[in-house]
Formats: sequence, structure tokens, C-alpha cells
Amino acid sequence: MKIAVIGGGAAGFFAAIHASGPGMDVTILEKSPKVLSKVKISGGGRCNVTHQPMEISKLVKNYPRGEKFLKKAFRHFCIPDTIEWFESRGVKLKIESDGRVFPVSDDSQSIINALQNEVEKKRIKICYSTGVEDIVATESGFKVRTTKGEFTYSKLIIATGGHPSLTSYGFLKSLKHKVINPIPSLFTFNTPGETIRELMGISVPDATVKLESTKLSYRGPVLITHWGVSGPAVLKLSAFGAQWMHDQYYQAKAIINWNSSFGEQEYLDHLTNYAKSHPQRKVLSHPLFGIPNRLWEHFCEKAGLEADLIFGNTSKKHFNRLVQNLFCYILDVKGKTTFKEEFVTAGGIALDEVDPDTMQSKFHSNLYFAGEVLNLDGITGGFNFQAAWTTGYIAGISVKLTQL
Repeated sequence: MKIAVIGGGAAGFFAAIHASGPGMDVTILEKSPKVLSKVKISGGGRCNVTHQPMEISKLVKNYPRGEKFLKKAFRHFCIPDTIEWFESRGVKLKIESDGRVFPVSDDSQSIINALQNEVEKKRIKICYSTGVEDIVATESGFKVRTTKGEFTYSKLIIATGGHPSLTSYGFLKSLKHKVINPIPSLFTFNTPGETIRELMGISVPDATVKLESTKLSYRGPVLITHWGVSGPAVLKLSAFGAQWMHDQYYQAKAIINWNSSFGEQEYLDHLTNYAKSHPQRKVLSHPLFGIPNRLWEHFCEKAGLEADLIFGNTSKKHFNRLVQNLFCYILDVKGKTTFKEEFVTAGGIALDEVDPDTMQSKFHSNLYFAGEVLNLDGITGGFNFQAAWTTGYIAGISVKLTQL
């Protein structure tokens, strides 16, 4: 039986590997001259394979789109299965303090080698620089028109990843599947008019970032960049707020509490008590709340505090202004920047048209989907790769099971 997997990324490789077996002739069709390119660059070249094991009910909360769908899918193949799969093929993995899982080698090539070795062992063919232009369903399978000619296959697994525009899904047009308009997810906030950009490189470990006029907020590290603000809290917020930000044309106000352990009154109480205990200390040179020196100086300047002002002479009005900068710092967001090379999209094939237990199309019995071509995406931390491994595994296994 001839099976084509369209897309040579993480989901495509995993689907092809699990679809292979006796009587299964599996081919990967990849439009570019290289495969697994996203695996290569992810995690700064280290490849964040997955995340520390957690209950499925908690795991799915890390997916802004696809939570219910993945709740069913993860019952078939989840984080422990991913870890076992790679380690049983000689790739030792480690769990870092934030829960992210990387190869011990700190080299994404370890993951690529494991996948490519498996493909070679199973004699799966790879057709490079073979873009798919059109797919037509037939009684016995599919006719696939590519840049290198027309081919027929009994079954297809679509694993082409996310695309930046609807036109990129044109090759699926005849299959009649609904495609949710793709929009960016996982991006940093650009703040071109804000002086805080001069403090690029400074980070805080536990801030809360909120989008004004919404209930959207996220807690975690925040990094000040040349363009604005980034870090896990901003990236996660961008993922959950992807549609809202898109609708606002990426013009918004972000509100930051620079230390999530403190509320507005707690900041004020702490400052007041500190002033009583250390009245002669200069405010500018004694940062509190774990705030880095230069960032503290920035807050003091914005609050209108004199450089030589001591705590004992600081008025309640000045303390209130300082607290506003600590607890409710407002940034004008005007635009976005894709996070490093990790391009992630929200959007893709509508999930209600795909069976989460088999990844099978509800319109075509011989058609399956895997990975980010589906309308699902995760936040940073290995969650997008886990979705790729899971959906790829299910699609591959399902192709074989329908033959039994």
C-alpha cells in the first residue's frame, strides 16, 4: 500500500515512522531541500523536545487552541511516551528547572539523528524539493500533483505545518476542509515610543503582564529588548491573546506588575516600613522587590524622585507614583516581532472536521492530519513539539490499523 506523508517536519517524520510496516510503502514529500529544519533551530539549536510529565488535564491548559481535541489525543501518546521513545533510541534527555526537556547533548542534531535513523531503518523514502500543488480524491485514494509530476497514493497524511496565509493552504482546496484563518502566535511586544527599551537585556523573574481592557494576563519572567518586551510571560500572553491582538492590529496597552508577589497595597506598606527602618538611605541607590538597579532607577525617574532623595524625606505622593510604576506600569504596544526563529501560527484545519482519536478526516476515510497544519498551537516550553509527536503517532498508527 502506497502512503504519502506531506511535510518533512517533526509531525511528518513521526507519522511516517509509525505508518511504516509490512506491506506499507511510505514516502515523505517535502517542498524544501531540507527536512526537520524547525527541529534544527528550535530551543536555540538545542531542541526543546517536550515538557516535564504532567497530568493531561494540566497539560492541555498550555494550548490556547486545541485543548479539548488534545485531551482525547494525549490519551494515546503523551509526554512519558515521547521521553521513552527517544531514550530507547539512544537519546538521553534531561528536564531543566523550568520543566523543559532537552537532549543531554544540548544539540538538536541528536533528535534529528534519531528520527532520520528510524526513517532509514524502515526504508521510508524522502522526496526533497517536491512541493504539492493539488490533491484530488479518487475512489481508491488520491491523485497528488507535485512540482515533480503526478503520483497516486492509497492514503495521505498531511503534516505541512503552519502557514502564514490562507493562500498557502490552496493545495487542500479540493478536499473541502475548512481552514481557520492563520494568524501569528508566540510573538514579542514592540514598544517603539517607550524609553524602557534603553534598558534592553534587563530581566525580572516573576512579573505579571496584562492586556488592558481584557481578562488576558500571564505570569512569568519578562525580558526588556531593543524592540520592547519579551520573555515567557509576554510570549504566553501573545499566544492566548493572538486573536485579540490580531483584531487590534497589534496596537494595545500592556500593564506590567514587575513582581507578582506584591499587590498595590503591599508595595506601599513595604516602602513605608522600609522608610521607617532606613530613613537616611537614598531611594535611587537602594532597589527593593528584587528589581534590578537600572530598572529601579528608571522607575524612580518616572516617579519624579530626585537623585539624592532619602527614604525618610519621601512623600506619600512620591511613594504612590513609585508604586504605580512597580505595580501598574503601562506600555504602548505598537507591533510585534516573531520570537527568534520559532514561527508558530494559530489557525489551520478546523478541529471539528478531524477525529482526535485517529487524526482521520471526517470527509475522506483515507486522509489524515498531523501537527501544526491543524488549528492547534501551544505556548513555549516544548508543548508544540509534544502536539507534533502525539498527532503524528496517532495518524501513523491509524493508517496501519485501518488495513487490519
